[in-house]
Amino acid sequence: MDRQSLTDRLDAVAPLSEPVRRALYLHVAGSPGAVGRDAAAAAVGIGRALAAFHLDRLVEAGLLQTEYRRLSGRSGPGAGRPAKLYRRSPVQVDITLPERRDDVLAGLFATALDTGADDPEPAQVRLDRTASEYGAAIGREARSHVSPRAGARDRLVAAAELLGGVGYEATVDDSTVTLRNCPFDRVARDHRDLVCGTNRAMMEGMAGGLGSDRIRATFDPAAGRCCVLLEATS
Repeated sequence: MDRQSLTDRLDAVAPLSEPVRRALYLHVAGSPGAVGRDAAAAAVGIGRALAAFHLDRLVEAGLLQTEYRRLSGRSGPGAGRPAKLYRRSPVQVDITLPERRDDVLAGLFATALDTGADDPEPAQVRLDRTASEYGAAIGREARSHVSPRAGARDRLVAAAELLGGVGYEATVDDSTVTLRNCPFDRVARDHRDLVCGTNRAMMEGMAGGLGSDRIRATFDPAAGRCCVLLEATS
């Protein structure tokens, strides 16, 4: 649940909308080693000062990182000052619209497989249990954000906010959380029953984690949204 929000990730790549900055980033990212200002400037056909400005903006955005090294290979008196070099940052930024979170699904699959080495239960049962436990953890976290006396709707609102971090576009009306997308859609295209079952188990676990006997997960497939709703009964 510590993944950057979609807004943060869009902000992270916004500097690449500037053509010169984008060209510098692509040059540095495609180089086998760290790149100096002079080499980067020559590669994209601009002056050194302008290259330095844009490279440092990319560092501030977290897209590049720096190191210092004498390019001559010499050391000692007369060797000159170390040069400031740039290389691609190890930080990974993924953006899909609407969001896709294959990493979450892959993590659930991997956990289910890891725990099943000596488990005679069918793989689907282990996957459902893993997804349910994951959902329950989200539900408990959402519950921690509201008063212990909070009603079902307040708990649903907190849940919807956290579901954004898992890639769901969640909206809340008076008594229902609707998931307007499936963040696992790319896998669901070929394995719909498997993914829908995982979604259902996750939301059932989340309903339990929210700690209200009025909240339930309802399997209700429909075009244009996820196959599960979170609802508060009257």
